[in-house]
Amino acid sequence: MKKGIQIVLALVILGLVYVIAMEIYTPQAFKKEMKQRNAAVIERLEDIRTAERAFKKKYQYFTGSFDTLINFVLTDTLEMERKFVDEDDSVAMAQLKKAGKKNIEKFNIAVIDTIFSPRKLSREDIENLRYIPFTNNQTQFLLEATRIVTESKVEIPVVECRAPYKMYLDTVKYRQEVINLIDDQVNNFNQYAGLKFGSLEGGNNESGNWGE
Repeated sequence: MKKGIQIVLALVILGLVYVIAMEIYTPQAFKKEMKQRNAAVIERLEDIRTAERAFKKKYQYFTGSFDTLINFVLTDTLEMERKFVDEDDSVAMAQLKKAGKKNIEKFNIAVIDTIFSPRKLSREDIENLRYIPFTNNQTQFLLEATRIVTESKVEIPVVECRAPYKMYLDTVKYRQEVINLIDDQVNNFNQYAGLKFGSLEGGNNESGNWGE
């Protein structure tokens, strides 16, 4: 009987040790995994933003369509400028002037070959821009674009791209941690529960909410 009680107590102690250990380990493991996943999502958000800015530079507005944005990156061009000679080279500049030539030459370059430089994105990378990492290419970023009128009565184009935490964090393994994170962001900090750049409420230079 006494031995049986000792065994039960030992099992209870082991159970308590396990519970305490998990209470310490789980939050740390969640933070580590969230940091890794956030980094991947931020990188893709930055690429989407780069593409949107290039699109606006050419067409004077943002697009809320990934089909349009991806097609732009894969097939469109941007007009660039380059100088023939250094403007501080008075001799070369004089020769250009004598020949009746301007020092600036305009040329077109494929969007995909320039906007992500020095990185080189493949066609597959571009086609996958729409998908939130860690969703097996099943869930797309929430992309919206419109025009708004500012307080000074100026119409400006705006864009917003979002990735909710619940879409890319592990809500099975870390269910309670994700619930707590979202509740904290929404109710305590009044912030978006996820990662995003831009705003449909006003021009903010397409800034990201990840503390850049």
